[in-house]
Amino acid sequence: MSDFKDVDAQLGSLDEEELIASGAKHSFQRFGFRPPGGLRSIAVSKVSHFYEQKRSKQEDIHQELTQAEAEMDRLCRPCPWDWTFFQGHCYFFSKSQRNWNDSVTACQEVGAQLVIIKSAEEQNFLQLTSKNKGSTWMGLSDLNKEGTWLWVDGSPLFFPICRRSEGEFMKFWNEGEPNSHGEEDCAEFRGDGWNDSRCDLEKFWICKKSAGSCSEGG
Repeated sequence: MSDFKDVDAQLGSLDEEELIASGAKHSFQRFGFRPPGGLRSIAVSKVSHFYEQKRSKQEDIHQELTQAEAEMDRLCRPCPWDWTFFQGHCYFFSKSQRNWNDSVTACQEVGAQLVIIKSAEEQNFLQLTSKNKGSTWMGLSDLNKEGTWLWVDGSPLFFPICRRSEGEFMKFWNEGEPNSHGEEDCAEFRGDGWNDSRCDLEKFWICKKSAGSCSEGG
């Protein structure tokens, strides 16, 4: 009888919180198992070790998932490296200069177009960005017919879907432009607005294409 009292005394001396945290107490109660002091210490130690390993593995898995998510964020970009994202499109601002026709070709080679502008917000974004670089080609010219300005996709400067488009786009030209002085048939960003310029001159250029998604390879 005294042996059972000794066991009870040993059980009572164990830290209640430690047993709860390790899950050992629950295991003992569930199976009605009350081992002697020495065996119980071993059991508590083993259960504690088991839960510690489980917690450690969970932490490792969480860390690996966090690292994987960070890598996905790094690789899954809406635009290629060196391109800038704006309102669902990707823009490439060249670091070298070419004439207008070669700029058109350069953009086509990367699956894009020499930039076509469709809103005042887009215009402001491009104007501010290109202003720091200097004169920069856009995808607009009147090469086919003097005074009829077309984008590189064949659409007119003044989009028919918007009655106010003529006024919207005319305000982007610098004062007195376009003036077609000296066979100036290609449009550029210059200063705070647009200017018509000779197409054979070399300038920076901007390419534009639709933004991709992770599933499309970024």
